[in-house]
Amino acid sequence: MKLKLIFIIVGIITVISSFAFIAQRKPTLHTIGDSTVRNSNKETWGWGTPIAALFDTTKLHVENNAMAGRSTRTFLSEGRWDKVLESLKSGDFVTMQFGHNEGSVPDTTKAGRRGVLRGIGKETKELIWPDGKKETVHTYGWYIRKFVRETKAKGAIPIVVSMIPRNQFKNGKVVRADKDFGKWAAEVAKEENTFFIDLNKITADKYDVMGAEKVKTFFPGDHTHTNLQGAIVNAESVVEGLRGVKGCPLNTYLLN
Repeated sequence: MKLKLIFIIVGIITVISSFAFIAQRKPTLHTIGDSTVRNSNKETWGWGTPIAALFDTTKLHVENNAMAGRSTRTFLSEGRWDKVLESLKSGDFVTMQFGHNEGSVPDTTKAGRRGVLRGIGKETKELIWPDGKKETVHTYGWYIRKFVRETKAKGAIPIVVSMIPRNQFKNGKVVRADKDFGKWAAEVAKEENTFFIDLNKITADKYDVMGAEKVKTFFPGDHTHTNLQGAIVNAESVVEGLRGVKGCPLNTYLLN
């Protein structure tokens, strides 16, 4: 009787261990970015939250690692990227969408602490903080390229995403980021031979059709942060762009 009980216990432990192993091996989609990807989920939302409902989460874990107020520079300098990198395993995915907080001239002031150099080149700017700490500031493209390369080095799959459009219309059309951050994101993705989703264009095209009055309802407080309805539009745009990317394994986890 005791021997039979031991076999039953061993069997249960084996089954539990098997499930734990399977759960551990389930790939993870990490989203990194700013408040347009992850927000308070009260009045304003980022698209990184509702996008989970568009994937088969029995087969894919979705983890929103974005943080409000961060730029590529501060996401790195605060150690947030290192935490994501530590948890990455082969077969995982990382979407990276930045651009809303990078525009200021980079310095050590409150206004410039998030700023980066424009473009995708190798230019740098050396800063010394009041406490004596030195910081080398790079271009927007340099930071995106670093995220891409380090993701690949872990055996994970990077997907560069251009920033969502703001609620800014000019001559009846949404102002796009195709001359700066959206353009640079696309250029880095091409140079690094990685996947790219032009979220800025996909959502902007939708906004143009909807018109300014309808789009205004997505932005409860300013021209950058959307409510849940707007976040869902952006999440759907990410998936729409993903479906158009040939050969990306993340597509296999999308719900029909």
